[in-house]
Amino acid sequence: MPRYTVHVRGEWLAVPCRDAQLTIGWLGREALRRYVKNKPDNGGFASVDDVHFLVRRCKGLGLLDHEDLLEVALEDNEFVEVVIEGDAMSPDFIPSQPEGVYLYSKYREPEKYIALDGDSLTTEDLVNLGKGRYKIKLTPTAEKKVQKSREVIDSIVKEKTVVYGITTGFGKFARTVIPVNKLEELQVNLVRSHSSGVGKPLIPERCRMLLALRINVLAKGYSGISLETLKQVIEVFNASCLPYIPEKGTVGASGDLAPLSHLALGLIGEGRMWSPKSGWTDAKYVLEAHGLKPIVLKPKEGLALINGTQMITSLGCEAVERASAIARQADIVAALTLEVLKGTTKAFDTDIHAVRPHRGQIEVAFRFRSLLDSDHHPSEIAESHRFCDRVQDAYTLRCCPQVHGIVNDTIAFVKNIITTELNSATDNPMVFASRGETISGGNFHGEYPAKALDYLAIGVHELAAISERRIERLCNPSLSELPAFLVAEGGLNSGFMIAHCTAAALVSENKVLCHPSSVDSLSTSAATEDHVSMGGWAARKALRVIEHVEQVLAIELLAACQGIEFLRPLRTTTPLEKVYDLVRSVVRSGRL
Repeated sequence: MPRYTVHVRGEWLAVPCRDAQLTIGWLGREALRRYVKNKPDNGGFASVDDVHFLVRRCKGLGLLDHEDLLEVALEDNEFVEVVIEGDAMSPDFIPSQPEGVYLYSKYREPEKYIALDGDSLTTEDLVNLGKGRYKIKLTPTAEKKVQKSREVIDSIVKEKTVVYGITTGFGKFARTVIPVNKLEELQVNLVRSHSSGVGKPLIPERCRMLLALRINVLAKGYSGISLETLKQVIEVFNASCLPYIPEKGTVGASGDLAPLSHLALGLIGEGRMWSPKSGWTDAKYVLEAHGLKPIVLKPKEGLALINGTQMITSLGCEAVERASAIARQADIVAALTLEVLKGTTKAFDTDIHAVRPHRGQIEVAFRFRSLLDSDHHPSEIAESHRFCDRVQDAYTLRCCPQVHGIVNDTIAFVKNIITTELNSATDNPMVFASRGETISGGNFHGEYPAKALDYLAIGVHELAAISERRIERLCNPSLSELPAFLVAEGGLNSGFMIAHCTAAALVSENKVLCHPSSVDSLSTSAATEDHVSMGGWAARKALRVIEHVEQVLAIELLAACQGIEFLRPLRTTTPLEKVYDLVRSVVRSGRL
């Protein structure tokens, strides 16, 4: 018998349907009847039959026609909302839809799998898992390691050995021994009490990355989670059921406790959860809609789910991948600007960079030589000023290999640390099956990714700082020999005047955001956790810095393409003309 979950005035109601020939209008009316049934004042309605309402899907918010048949319009167990016309208690929208939910409007369940073993996950893999391109499965070796690890925990519980987090309380309560009959309750209480984050929920992509990364760490076999429970977590991931995880609340030691606790809260069927099928609702309803059951935590399993640096590291993974992309794009944009400003290619000569052989510098110089005037790719613009009397260019053009180069080397350094962290066991205590014991340590401390991501923000910011100066040169007629602000009718039109102001504003914001968060530490947990990394903020602000860099370079790209218009009919090199054509495929040309 089909069943539908209906949202009415903030409540979720399960409405079974014995006859699929019934209509959407019947479903809405039946949901209203069930809603008012237990209300002392009949919900404020004189008669449900007189209520005017709309029905729409939770996924995509599409309106449904009252006359449509249920079997045609809806899938079994689909989530819908009843919006009562003129009712203050019935919102005009479903609240708390996550940012980026549009990414899932055309979500298709992936067919391919990535096999996780806890040792070989890459930053590219994790980003692709976040985008929903793969499902997850465990390697046979990982399954065996997980089972061996769990046997150690079962032995501890059976022998009533006193071990932190398994048979004791947490933090300041580490010396409090917990009775055996309360060990499962201990784990549930841990998850509930630590779910104390605030702020906007992570967007679906980032939530998927966090969940996937935690699975990878558990697959290493040092956490003590049971294989049964880990497979349940994987099923939740593969169904794209994503818990409500506030972005703020971690100090980065003991791991990312607050966000990972919210992750675990959804897995046990509490709190809120989101899926492409349901939108936001109670976690138990989302799991049920996908044929899943809430996880029942065994001893140590709550701690295994929440102790680690996966929030910092998953966000850091996205930051590294986006930084890598924008660093490559920055070379292309700067090369186009150099062409417009009639710069020289001599500063990119191979011999210059061979005597200062930093890897990033050599790579950037090579890219510039590949893009700019050469025998292979001649440029009419370069030919037009070949015999000018200019000796050398401004630093923002001439020194791109040196400035962009260190950014590339910074990204490579940070990527190495993040990749190591992706495949590291960061729990406490650690379970060593080969020794048959657990050992308390400090692998949960987020100082490594925190410091690295602070460094990443400082490094990548320089791409925006130098780009903003190039935008100034493009817009300033005394420096560019082009019309002021790249506009033919100055005064009537302002051209790129305020676009440059926007770039300057973003660069100024970045200067503040680049202050390292990891230089701060506040003692927590009654001085038990007396030094922390503040890595959560390091990761979030690194992403903000990179977003600003992307925006500044987009402004420079538009300005450079506009500058090309004033040099026509001359043409630049073939690669840069293709860049110009790509921009013009989405932004029209014209001398503003």
